[in-house]
Amino acid sequence: MKFAIKNRFTEATIITVEAESIKSAIGIAIREKADLWGANLSRADLRGANLRGADLGGADLRGAKGLTKYHMTPLYMLYDQIGKIRAYKLVTNKCTGPYYPSIVYKKGETYTVDDFDINENVQCGAGINLATLDWCIVNWEKGYRILVAEFTSKDIACIPVASDGKFRVSKCKIVGEKDLTELGLK
Repeated sequence: MKFAIKNRFTEATIITVEAESIKSAIGIAIREKADLWGANLSRADLRGANLRGADLGGADLRGAKGLTKYHMTPLYMLYDQIGKIRAYKLVTNKCTGPYYPSIVYKKGETYTVDDFDINENVQCGAGINLATLDWCIVNWEKGYRILVAEFTSKDIACIPVASDGKFRVSKCKIVGEKDLTELGLK
């Protein structure tokens, strides 16, 4: 049977594959490295589908079966960590957040916010937004810095579902700064 996987925004066909089921078709598309961004997978039965490596950003997954937030949010591992955890804070050259410049971050200081968004369906919300190192590198701009922040699992305010590497904490301590030359950014 032929399956055409279409972009949910443009209705353009992303890929057409010969398969026994939509689950198999998606697996074939992933193996062929098809970009499934924006794919309309609503109501698809994805139980047992190997989605490793699939870019499902923008995909319509409403009503899809067999897929939970745990399948697409590796950062949930942070909730199970014991003790101090480290992540990164992308800041401007003045050490403020690039999007919410209300806090000036300094090494050795601890920051706490009372107003933080716990809605895991909101990718970027109120709170102290931290990220993985690769997220910081991808979003880095000339003049930015990357700080090292320390926190515990109880300080996590929210890890958004299907996060691309960013999450929110209510409290963290700035413990260092990454060398941009070492990261290949200078």
